[in-house]
Amino acid sequence: MNIQIFGKSKCFDTKKAERYFKERRIKFQSIDLPQYGMSPRELESVIAYVGLEALIDEKAKGAEILRYLAHDSDKAAKLLENPSLIKTPVVRNGKKATVGYCPDIWKEWE
Repeated sequence: MNIQIFGKSKCFDTKKAERYFKERRIKFQSIDLPQYGMSPRELESVIAYVGLEALIDEKAKGAEILRYLAHDSDKAAKLLENPSLIKTPVVRNGKKATVGYCPDIWKEWE
């Protein structure tokens, strides 16, 4: 398993996700999403698995602009430009991905 957790330092669900993998002694790489963001390929991979709408954090400051963008490619570009609009945590395991706290799905990965 090659786990990556993209999260925000003050996100409660990100901390719960990290705790989930630590308790099971599963190594993971933690990435501070606001600071480092995602590469275009990483974002593309996550969108392919969970869908674009699942990635949008409706509560994030500035998220309302995404409603007015017509094309998914424009929305994806905006997410790359402003990673704080991405709902966290985003947990990747190869080509598989989840958004939010999803222990039932992670259990299947073990």
